[in-house]
Amino acid sequence: MSRRAQLPPPPPPVEIRSWPDREALLADRAAVLGELVKAHLSPGRLGMLWLWGALCAFGWMLVSSALITFEESYDVISAGIGVILAAMGACCMVPAIILVVIGLRRDRRIRRLLDAWGGLDRDPARDAALRMPGASLAWLLMSFALCAAGLYACFAVPASGVLDGNAYGLAALVMGLGLIGWIVGLIGLVKAFAHRRWVLRVLAGAPAREPLVSVGGGAHR
Repeated sequence: MSRRAQLPPPPPPVEIRSWPDREALLADRAAVLGELVKAHLSPGRLGMLWLWGALCAFGWMLVSSALITFEESYDVISAGIGVILAAMGACCMVPAIILVVIGLRRDRRIRRLLDAWGGLDRDPARDAALRMPGASLAWLLMSFALCAAGLYACFAVPASGVLDGNAYGLAALVMGLGLIGWIVGLIGLVKAFAHRRWVLRVLAGAPAREPLVSVGGGAHR
């Protein structure tokens, strides 16, 4: 694993904390939270999520093309082409799904670290930069638009009668693309709301009551 992909460690237990003073703790806290927030809600993370979603959608297009080929094939050559398309589609979809699952697990670890480091203390001056309202709003609006488009493709398009009742492959294509878009958009919505909830609960919450700093020989990093 590359250094860039590694996450910061959780804060040490209370009994072994060795920050020399509160300012050192706040400095470390701000640095770690800044890194975690960017890893969780940066535009690059949104782009990666949509990239994996696009790869999965492309794979589903290949699989659906295989289904259409199977519907219309009357010879061995057409059936063979369908099998090749289905295999290529699976080769696109499986890695994309695996990468999305890995990203979701990583996001869960990030949220735990955000709670742990954010609960150490309160620092309104530095915490203002962690709210990231612009990035959060971008995640929210773009994900909502993708969710709406996905739901429309899943339900409204087939129900409108635009698709031929016998075109099962085409219906599967449209509904599958809509489902992929809805899932990717839903993931983005959950992340946007999770960040907003963390801001309200941790950054704007009541200060912690337990002792936060123990005098020691150096700063924990």
